Amino acid sequence: MAKLELKYGNHACAEAAIIAGCRFYAGYPITPSSEIAEKMAELLPKVRGAFIQMEDEIGAMGCAIGGAFAGKKSMTATSGPGFSLKVENIGYAVMSEAPVVIVNVQRGGPSTGLPTQVGQQDILQTQWGPHGDKLIPAFCPASVEEVMEETIRAFNWAERLRTPVVLLLDEVIGHMKESVDMEKFENPEIWNRKKPKVSPEEYLAYKPEEDDVPALADFGDGYRYHVTGLMHDYTGFPTTNPEMCQELVERLIRKVRRRAKELEKNEEFMLDDAEFAIVAFGSTARSAKLAVKLAREKGIKVGLFRPVTLFPSPEETLYRLAGKVKAILVPELNMGQYVLEVERCTKGQCPIFRMNRANGQMIYPFEILEKIEEIASRKIVIPVSKA
Repeated sequence: MAKLELKYGNHACAEAAIIAGCRFYAGYPITPSSEIAEKMAELLPKVRGAFIQMEDEIGAMGCAIGGAFAGKKSMTATSGPGFSLKVENIGYAVMSEAPVVIVNVQRGGPSTGLPTQVGQQDILQTQWGPHGDKLIPAFCPASVEEVMEETIRAFNWAERLRTPVVLLLDEVIGHMKESVDMEKFENPEIWNRKKPKVSPEEYLAYKPEEDDVPALADFGDGYRYHVTGLMHDYTGFPTTNPEMCQELVERLIRKVRRRAKELEKNEEFMLDDAEFAIVAFGSTARSAKLAVKLAREKGIKVGLFRPVTLFPSPEETLYRLAGKVKAILVPELNMGQYVLEVERCTKGQCPIFRMNRANGQMIYPFEILEKIEEIASRKIVIPVSKA
């Protein structure tokens, strides 16, 4: 029998972090993510964890990285402007291979923007906010129960890959109350970082194993090593050797990319016989799902593809989807961000239509329905290769 509990999205994120093993949280309050910090401040002392409120988001991100190297599963949470302040240290986490989870409860932007209203305007910032080449896993839940699932999954992959992972909520999901089946979270699968199997004298903190991920020793365990944001060799000390620099950047990307299929997670709704598809994520996907049901009642064969893992993008899956439908609609609460990934992955196989909003309001189901009706009324010819 299900053990249902009514939970608030941001509180669910904090509770799931504790379940995943998070024992250190560094943050700075910012709407609409502040409830995560408040809940972590309440929960962490009960499990012998530590909570610290820093002077700003820059310090909070740096502190979370330090917690990770001290051997604790670490998290920080923020929203738009705070995420902008964190991006330099997110890049540092990529380069130093610090396993840390960053939650971004998105609001309207740019700048201070709409602090209390919804947005999905930080999608591309997860990848292109920090400078340099990188591939950062980014997950996007669409319900309170899924917030818990994806928080645990974010910690698991951060630990397995020694990488920062971004969890993208939005104001609607963060401030929503829904029933959660807590039985699912009584004994979840939990992953922990690899520890060195060699003596301190033999340990090389950045020498990768077969999976491209180096073992990570905790500070204080007798293993001495150097951490830097500079290009570095296996010891962690800086290098300008061209071969080593190239190898390092390629490995940092490859350790994520080679697991793209494992990381991929999607929901497919009524796509089996669909002539049209909607690609949507987060709170917008909730509107899209109802729009699909309403369109079906009107005889329009449309389905929903909802990526939960936004990055690495589900390239092959999107490509196959585009090969089956007449057109794809991408509604999102920004001026056109993830649609760029959809266009890249589908490679011109079918028309891609955009539906964008950046005024702090949801895209409502009836609006998506109207757009689908408009698209369906067009004379879109299916190429012979698809027929």
